[in-house]
This record gives sequence, C-alpha cells and structure tokens, in this order.
Amino acid sequence: MQEMQTGRTPAVLRLFAVAAGLSVANIYCAQPILDSIAQSFRLNEASAGSIITITQAGYALGLIFIVPLGDVLNRRRLVLRQLLLSAIALTAIGLAQTKTMLLVGLFAVGLFAVVVQVLVAFAASLVPAERRGSAVGTVTSGIVLGILLARTAAGILSDLGGWRVVYLTSALFTLLLAYALRKALTDAPAETRSSYPQLISSTLALYRDTPVLRIRSGIAFFLFAAFSTLWTSMVLPLSAPPHALSHTAIGSIGLAGVAGAVAAGRAGRWADAGRGQLTTGIALGLLLMSWICIAYLQSSFLLFLFGVVLLDFAVQAVHVTNQSLLFAARPEAKSRLVAVYMVFYSLGSGTGAWATTKAYAAHGWNGVSLVGASFSLIALTFWALRKR
Repeated sequence: MQEMQTGRTPAVLRLFAVAAGLSVANIYCAQPILDSIAQSFRLNEASAGSIITITQAGYALGLIFIVPLGDVLNRRRLVLRQLLLSAIALTAIGLAQTKTMLLVGLFAVGLFAVVVQVLVAFAASLVPAERRGSAVGTVTSGIVLGILLARTAAGILSDLGGWRVVYLTSALFTLLLAYALRKALTDAPAETRSSYPQLISSTLALYRDTPVLRIRSGIAFFLFAAFSTLWTSMVLPLSAPPHALSHTAIGSIGLAGVAGAVAAGRAGRWADAGRGQLTTGIALGLLLMSWICIAYLQSSFLLFLFGVVLLDFAVQAVHVTNQSLLFAARPEAKSRLVAVYMVFYSLGSGTGAWATTKAYAAHGWNGVSLVGASFSLIALTFWALRKR
C-alpha cells in the first residue's frame, strides 16, 4: 500500500478514526432525541424502540451484502459511494413528514453506515500482523468518540432547532467527510477476485468453518444487547421528573463514557501481546458489575454515571479484542469476517433496543436494569464455557 511506503500510516489511521467516528454518529444520534421523534410521529413508549431497531436492521443487511465487497472492490470507491448515499438518506429523514418516510430513511442510514466496518478492515490491512490490534484500536477509539459526541451534539442541536436539524446537519457533515476522504485516500485495489454470489457464499461459509468467529460473534450479540439496553432507554427516565433533563444534558452524559475510547486503544495492544482471553473475562465481569450501579439511577445520579463509565469501558475492550482475534485467525478475509461479526453486533443492538423499551413500559427502570444485567451475565457465561 502506498501509505505504508511513504510512512504515512499513523496519519492515515487517525483520518480513518475521524471518518469512522463521524459515520457511526449517524446511527446513534437518535438516542438522546428519541422522545422528540416519537412525539412528532405519535409513537408510544413501547413503539419508540422501532426507531432504533429499524436502523439496526438496515445495518445488519448492509453488513451481509455490502461490507464483504471490501475484499473484492476498490475500498476507496466503496467508501465514497456509501457516504454519498448516507447523506441522501439523512436528508430524507430531516424532511420526513410521514412515519413511512422516516422509517425508510432510518433503514437506509443503517444500511450505508456500514462504511465504518469497511474502514476498520481497511485499517487492519495497512499494518503488519503484530500491530493489527493497535490499528483496530485506533479506529475503534474514533468510533467510540463518534458515538459519544453524536449524543452530545444531537442533544444540543435538538434543543436549539428541533430533532430535524440534527439529521440535516449530519447530512452536511457527511458530504464534507466524503470530500475530505476523496482528496486524502489513494486507490486500494481488491485483495481477492470473486463473483458476488461466490463472495456472499464464502462469507456465510466463514461462520461455519471458523470456530473463533462463532464464539466471538456470540459474545458480541449479548455484549451489544446490554450496551443498547442502556443507551436506548436512558432518555426516557432522564427526560421525565424528577430529573427532567434537557436533551443537551442527556446527550452530555455520553461523555462519561469516554473511558470506552481509552479501553479501545489499550485493548488492541493487550490483544497484540496475547492477552485477549484475559482482557475479555475481566471486561465482561466489569460489564455485569456496571448494572449494579446503573440500577441506582433514581436514587444516586453519581453512582449511575460511574456505571456508565464501567459499561462503556467494558464493551469497547471486548469489542476491540474480538476483532483483533478474528483478523489474526483469517487475515485474508478481513471484510467478510467483520461483516459476519457485526451482524451479531447489530442483531444484539436491535434486540436490546426492543427489549428495553418493552421492559421500561412494563416495569420502569428496574426492569431495564434487570434486562441489561441478564444480557451481561449471559455474555460472561458464554465466554467462560467457550474460552478454551
């Protein structure tokens, strides 16, 4: 690769981190403004989760049918086209007047937001095997910061001009990002040659033939179900009495999860050093512990914030470790590996969003905390049983 030859790899990885962060923000900006969107289209609390779930459904399909193309197409062109289509979808959401148009736009945003995973696989191809975990950690740090800043920025923009401004602003920045990448990236020829049916078939076969992929995908499902359980439902009790926080304040809570960005960078280096299993076990234990603190939202806001820090740290540590171990197992199939793995990520996120809104409507925050702790316990148990 030209980046390797010119010694520009660190700078390129930082650019990828920024690009991935800005792209993933398009998925998560709905979370702190979920109540406002639901009110505009007269959705009740139990149905509000569909706003998150439909985006995750689009994301899952994009992972299966778009991300594998990173192994057989020019990645630069693939990235730019996805960003342009994302900008169109974001504009459609910002102008939506019907629930159907809203949901179609949200689905399309999820579908094309998988550009993030193309960038992760792209980054892993730029460095030697012994630095692959660190490279993935760098890009994932950008993703974490993008998620956190998305919530904060969405809260501020919504308070200033309404939830539609959030999506229209995101569309503008996505176009600017596409222009910046067009100038900065050189062509990245395909790593393998295959027809599209063969590519999809080989992607599905990877799950059957790669034990580490099956194990890490299972962990990812429950890991991100727990993650989504918190971030989907949090806005509901925080925007209601006795807290009655503004969207800006709710969005800024995401900054407490900056520990996740730190975890992403550290976990990549730990995986490179051969401590992936240990990192996974400790992080999943912390994830379960975090829900004890999160459950105290109504009585101790500081304890709740500490739980948010623990949860984000644990989730990102496991996420980076998972990807590092996968790329080490099958380096010739990076895009296809991350596609299969992230399908389980997306399905877990969608499951968490659906389960938490149902739990909150039926049992309040205690129900949400029980759901999140259950997902976390299952993830820890699954790892313990399959760690060999």
